[in-house]
Amino acid sequence: MALFDLNEFFQLSAVLHYNLSAAALNRSNVVAYILAGKRLDAAEEGDRARRALLMEALGYLYRAYSHKRRRLGPMAVLHPLRACALMARAQETPRVESLLAVLFHDIQEDVKPVDFEPREWRELEETLYEMLDRLPPGDEAGLVRRLQGLTRIAGEPYTAYIGRLLENAADGCPDLVEVKLADRLDNTLDMRIDLEDPLAGIDCFQHLFELLFVPHYPGYRPRSEHAPATVMNGARRLHQLFKNAVLLSLIRQAPVLPESAGRGALFDALAQASLREAQRSLMHLLGYHLKDLGRQRALVLDAMEYCHSGRSDLVTRPDGRRMLDGLFTIYFAPADGDRLRQQLDLLYANKPLMVEGCIAFLVIFLSFLHDPAYYVRGIRAAGIEAS
Repeated sequence: MALFDLNEFFQLSAVLHYNLSAAALNRSNVVAYILAGKRLDAAEEGDRARRALLMEALGYLYRAYSHKRRRLGPMAVLHPLRACALMARAQETPRVESLLAVLFHDIQEDVKPVDFEPREWRELEETLYEMLDRLPPGDEAGLVRRLQGLTRIAGEPYTAYIGRLLENAADGCPDLVEVKLADRLDNTLDMRIDLEDPLAGIDCFQHLFELLFVPHYPGYRPRSEHAPATVMNGARRLHQLFKNAVLLSLIRQAPVLPESAGRGALFDALAQASLREAQRSLMHLLGYHLKDLGRQRALVLDAMEYCHSGRSDLVTRPDGRRMLDGLFTIYFAPADGDRLRQQLDLLYANKPLMVEGCIAFLVIFLSFLHDPAYYVRGIRAAGIEAS
């Protein structure tokens, strides 16, 4: 599957959901689907033992997440399973320690005793400890170390969290980067409940060309009515793209890690998925919210001039001269959760800025794909600093 393809992501979600909804969970089928025909060990006995570990992990997760839902409503257990499937498909030879890390990457944040009856919690802990005891010598400590590196500390700024993760990756756990990329890729694809990719059959760049050059261009006309509002609105989707830009920028600035085809594939897939999400958001804004072609053209030209000047390549401070100046620092960087939500609400009310923000993200993620040395200047582990 193309790791960034939204329709294939819907298919992945549907197959996993269908199997998880069965009266009797067939863990072997789910693990086989996650691995997509790949082996975990060249020897039959080793492959079977490693698959058994994944099946135990699946059983634990199924019980641990039984009470939880994703933000948009689907079963929460789908997230670690899909992220695991995305990583397995990216790796030439999936490694069980990496797959366990991505399966368990959120349990310290998501799975808490307050959500369970005391007996149920004890049984869950026993299941987890028994599974860890069956890991090969040294692998249990390695898994615990990986999970500590993947867990964001309460109150920790996102940039500091990614910086700490990358330090752990350079200090003997390089697969942490792949795990985080798979996590972000799943989160990026999991922002919509749709029957198909809203971008299917739509060429965003052709629409932009016609808007600028064709006098009789009628404008983009969506095929359906505006969908009901969801908790994941356009401003919050742009915030997710900001987090992706932070992750990719910090990876590009991090110490060189051993070569990994899987890491490269996931890096590019996250950039591609972010690029396509920016296109979906832009076409939505032009089709439903800002329909005046003169206004659209003015915004596109202003964003074009801004990006061509190189200002989209760096974090800028708000100075009142250009609409996009300060986008990252004002709307996306606040560390306080309440303050961030307030700023995202303000951004959602400012549709012209959202249009230009989408265009800036198009340029940013295309730059990641075109230039292997590119990153957004001003994004550092120490924080978001305007140039």
